[in-house]
Amino acid sequence: MEFDLESQPEIVQQAVGYALQGWDLAKSWLLSPEAWSQFGLLLVAWFAARYANKKLQPLLTKWLSPLDGDLGYLAKARLFIRQFLPLLLPLLAFAFTGIGEQVVRSIFESGAVIAFGKRVFLFIAVRALVRDIIKDPFFRVLGKFILVPIAAIYALGLLDLVQDKLAATVIPLGNLSFSLLSLVRFIIVGGVIFWLGRWSNDQSVALIKKQEDMRPATRQLAEKAAEIAIFGAAFLVFMNIMGIPLTSLAVLTGALGVGIGFGLQKIASNFISGVILLLEGQATVGDYVELDGGEAGTIVKMTARAAILESFDGRWIVVPNEDFIVTRVVNYSDQGSANRYEAPFSVSYDTDINLVPDIIEEAVSKHPRVLNEPYPPDCELRGFGDSGVDFAVEFWVNGLDDGPNKFTSDVLFLIWNALKDNGITIPYPHRVVELKGELVTNSAEGDAPARVMAAASKPMPKTTRSVTRKR
Repeated sequence: MEFDLESQPEIVQQAVGYALQGWDLAKSWLLSPEAWSQFGLLLVAWFAARYANKKLQPLLTKWLSPLDGDLGYLAKARLFIRQFLPLLLPLLAFAFTGIGEQVVRSIFESGAVIAFGKRVFLFIAVRALVRDIIKDPFFRVLGKFILVPIAAIYALGLLDLVQDKLAATVIPLGNLSFSLLSLVRFIIVGGVIFWLGRWSNDQSVALIKKQEDMRPATRQLAEKAAEIAIFGAAFLVFMNIMGIPLTSLAVLTGALGVGIGFGLQKIASNFISGVILLLEGQATVGDYVELDGGEAGTIVKMTARAAILESFDGRWIVVPNEDFIVTRVVNYSDQGSANRYEAPFSVSYDTDINLVPDIIEEAVSKHPRVLNEPYPPDCELRGFGDSGVDFAVEFWVNGLDDGPNKFTSDVLFLIWNALKDNGITIPYPHRVVELKGELVTNSAEGDAPARVMAAASKPMPKTTRSVTRKR
C-alpha cells in the first residue's frame, strides 16, 4: 500500500519529511562505529557524573548550611546557592560530555551524537530547575510551559527551525501585527522584568519598614513612591527591550484619560485621596479612627484605593480613601498617644465629701496603666443627685478603652474598694409611697366588705415603700 503525500496537507508532508530525515539519521548512527563510541562516552560521562555527585553532595550541603541562628548576608548567600544543588548531577554530566566531545572530534572529526547527549543533559538540568528549585507560582508556569519546551526543542536540534517558523507566522490585529516569536519574547521578557521589579519592591519595603525613626505616614508614602518608581522603571526597560516606541502608546493613553474621566473617576479620586492622606499623616496604619458613617476600627493597611479597618470584634472594614477627605473622621490615635476617660460614681449624703477626691485620686493613681502626664487622675464634684452626691474621676491612659483594654472597668473596681475601705457608702435609689385611708376588699365568704388598713411597714431589700390611700 503506497501513501500519496502529494494529496496530503502541507503540514503533514513536512512532518513526514522530518520523520524520514530522523530515521535516516538514526540508521546512520546505528551503523556507524563512531556513533557507538560516542554513545559509550556518553554513558561514561553519566556514570562519572553520578559518582562525583555522590561524593560532592554531602560536602557541599555541609559547607553551604549556615550555623543555627546565623542570619548574616553570607549565611543567606549560602542558602541561596544550596538550593541549586539538584542541578549538580546534570551539569557535571554536561561538563564531562564536553570534555569527551573535544576528544571525539580530535579523533573522528565528528561529534554529532555526543553533542546531542550534551543537549539532553542540559534539558535534564532545565527540567530539574523548574521542578525542584523554582518556587514562585508565576515562574513555575513560565518554566513549565515555555522554558522546558524550548529546552526540549533545543535538545532535538530543532530550535533554529522552530524559531524561523514562529518568526514567519504573523498574527494581524487591526492596524497592528506581530509574530508568534515576538509574543513568546514578550511573555518571557515581561515576566522576568516585572518579577525582578516585584522582588526589588519587596526588598525596598522591608528596608523602609526598618526605619523606625520615620513617622508611619512617611513610611507609607515612601513605600508607595518606591513601588511607583520601581515598576515605572521596569515598564520603561521592558518597552525599550521589546523595541516598542512610547509614542505608540499615545492613543492608549488618551483612551485611558477618557476612561478615568468617566468610568474611573472614583478610582482616581480615591488614589489622589490616598496620596493626600500619606502626605498629611492625619490617619495612618495603627491609628484607631471613627468615621461619620459609623465605621470604626484600627487601620491595619492602606492601599492605593482604600484603607482597611479592623474592628475589635475581628471584622475588616474597607473604607475608600475619599471618605477620609470629605467626611468627618475622629482619630483616637492609638499609636502611643494618650487618651482621657472618666468614671462616674456617687456617694451618700452622709459622707464628708471633702475627703472623697483625695481618696479616689490616690486609689486610681495605683493603676499601672494610668498616667501622670499630661495630667494625673482628677476627681471632680459633678452635682447633687436624687439619691447621692455625684462625682467623676478623669484619668489618662495610652490606648483605647475597648478590646483588650478595660481601663474604666479597672478604675471602677478601684473606686469601689477605696470607698469600702474608708467606710463610705454608695447610695441606691429610695422611693417612698404613702397610702392613706382604708383599703376595701371583698371577703372570701360573701359580699360583706372587709376593711383592711395597709401600710408598708416592712422595708424591701433596695427600695423603701410606704403606701396610703385617700378615702
